Amino acid sequence: MAHDDASPINDIRTCPLAEINAFDPAILNDPFPYFARLREEAPVFRDPKTGIVSISTYDLIMEVNRQPGVFSNDFGSQLQSGSGAAPDPEEVAIASKGWAVPPTMLTADPPAHTRYRKLAGKAFTYKRAEEKADYIAKVTNDLIDTFIDDGACEFKSAFANHLPMTVIADSLGAPRSDMDRFHRWSDAFIVQLGGVSDRETRLEASRRIVEFQHYFVDRIEEKRRNPTADVISDLVHADLADEGDPRKMEHPELLSILQQLLVAGNETTAHSLTAGLFYLISNPDQMEKVLADPGLIDGFVEETLRFLTPSNNMWRVAKQDAEIGGVPIRKNELILVRYGSANRDAGHFSDPDRFDVSRENARSHLAFGAGIHTCIAAPLARKEMQVAFPILLERLKNPRFAKGLNSFSYAPNVLLRGVQELHIEFDK
Repeated sequence: MAHDDASPINDIRTCPLAEINAFDPAILNDPFPYFARLREEAPVFRDPKTGIVSISTYDLIMEVNRQPGVFSNDFGSQLQSGSGAAPDPEEVAIASKGWAVPPTMLTADPPAHTRYRKLAGKAFTYKRAEEKADYIAKVTNDLIDTFIDDGACEFKSAFANHLPMTVIADSLGAPRSDMDRFHRWSDAFIVQLGGVSDRETRLEASRRIVEFQHYFVDRIEEKRRNPTADVISDLVHADLADEGDPRKMEHPELLSILQQLLVAGNETTAHSLTAGLFYLISNPDQMEKVLADPGLIDGFVEETLRFLTPSNNMWRVAKQDAEIGGVPIRKNELILVRYGSANRDAGHFSDPDRFDVSRENARSHLAFGAGIHTCIAAPLARKEMQVAFPILLERLKNPRFAKGLNSFSYAPNVLLRGVQELHIEFDK
């Protein structure tokens, strides 16, 4: 994608839509004024600078997601060809030391998507998530123990990053001693998804991804020789015969699924955990409600997911000529479904820019997507938040922002959204 120079961010409410650079870091930091313009003026908007078509209202995004045969998730090649630049030779050379991974879940369409998702989904059912409640509570308490005596912490790095990563590492059957490496690798995949990093950052991300691949090929071979009760073993020994494909998955397929589980099970949940505490501290009346009525925790979790929308946007590509909202869509056009905008659509959510833990229809949010590509880890992410927050609010008394330490800025990323850090203090 070619990201043209932006109009000044302070003109966002008056500048013509066609002159706004939607990938300006200032807009990525706070996209909601821009989203409001899109919903009001052009719910289906073809950017004349990039050719990307934005879909921004709740109903139209649902219409897109109901037609996976028309609006495909196999968008990888379009993103590459649409960048306007030849592949970086050094990046290609680094990647050649690893494995070229095929589309499996996020960037695949049926029937391949159906086959891979069915196999991976066995580890992320609602029943399995419910069974992890006591285990999640223990991990939560263990993490809090590491900083509670200090009376302060940077919450994202001290807690939010670690809870989901610990859960996913344990589920995969990978040792916790390698947790720092998992964080580095997850960050590298986020760089690739982000679409706004400089060359050196992209090259370092490529090196880390190759490192990830070699590490997990070794783990795959270990599980092939000595199966254990974990997700990697389940995937390695999965028999595809029932799917009309009588074989075991090969390294590139397994790596593709594992890298998606690593990111899906980590980054978005870490952002959501951080956002939940951020929103409660920012809205004392809502904090009081949750403290007074623990029965509001589930609604608070759903409202946090709606209000943040950690997967703020997602790509699609048109497989054929189509029409959305009365606007013709041409075959092969790149589409950005703006989930963060849908979750602030007043046509679906009343007073959508207000954080309300009692919101009756909060669970209808699109933070996990919709349709066949709904986030596979959604049940686990919900359970982690539902279990962690009552413990956090019980043990961290009177949580508040640490004075002078928070920028409240969001990492610049086209697809994912989350505050970069959250410094808090609390009564010991």
